[in-house]
Amino acid sequence: MRNNTDRLGMNPPKAEQEDSAAAALMQSLSFVVPTEHVDLPSKGNFYPEGHPLCGSDTIEIRYMTAKDEDTLTSRNLLKKGIAVERLLQDIIVDKRISLGQLLIGDKNAIIVSARKTAYGADYNTKITCPSCSKSQSYEFNLDSCGIYEGATEEQITEKGISQTESKTFVFNLPILNVSAEIRLLSGKDEQIMLQKTKEVQENKNAIESTLSDQLRLMIVSINGVIDPKILLQAIPLLPAKDSRYIRDVYQLVSPTVDLDHEFTCSACSYETRLEVPFTSDFFWPKR
Repeated sequence: MRNNTDRLGMNPPKAEQEDSAAAALMQSLSFVVPTEHVDLPSKGNFYPEGHPLCGSDTIEIRYMTAKDEDTLTSRNLLKKGIAVERLLQDIIVDKRISLGQLLIGDKNAIIVSARKTAYGADYNTKITCPSCSKSQSYEFNLDSCGIYEGATEEQITEKGISQTESKTFVFNLPILNVSAEIRLLSGKDEQIMLQKTKEVQENKNAIESTLSDQLRLMIVSINGVIDPKILLQAIPLLPAKDSRYIRDVYQLVSPTVDLDHEFTCSACSYETRLEVPFTSDFFWPKR
């Protein structure tokens, strides 16, 4: 039968044979990309009703693939500064969840988890000693990054802080002796701050205003005033002690990943705790 087929010219064309072989190969290699559930520092407590993460203490992400590595090395995305953002959005399984809506602490948890599943927990990068300024290689173990769930109710009460139904926090400023209301920052807020920093770097005559910009994003009201135009003018004029107090309260109530690690300088033996830096080595580890 095979010979008769050959004589009649009924053998499938070579291209069809190759397509069939490729399809068979793909079928034999077909598998589901594994996923994992990442613990959210916020436990879903600060998302509004109706949000997919409201009341959820985990978020499902898939493991990074070769295609995701293409995203990380895309010159176009790197130039725009959005390669990592695109990666994180792609690996979130529930497409109803926008990266910009995630609280910064929850976003950091995803970053650390994605890096660990892709390249392991050992993270080697360059560190500059705060004491002697010596640059040196240092290895962080990402498995030791804990989760800070934010202040307990008892701690909040002791500090005279109250939480509103809108998931914001209200407290009194020590110098002005008026109330301030703050909210937790999101991935969208983080991108706004990064964009402002980039604009300052591109303009040599510009003065960096990172702290004021951060305060403008987190402050909802001062002494009951919520008008954005008034707050925009008032925030840079806050007494330094009040400004610092607002940032301290934010750090106290904000759930996040604890990125602090013990550091000992190889040159001067200086010891301190340093935060794991998200440098280019983080998702582009040297082999």
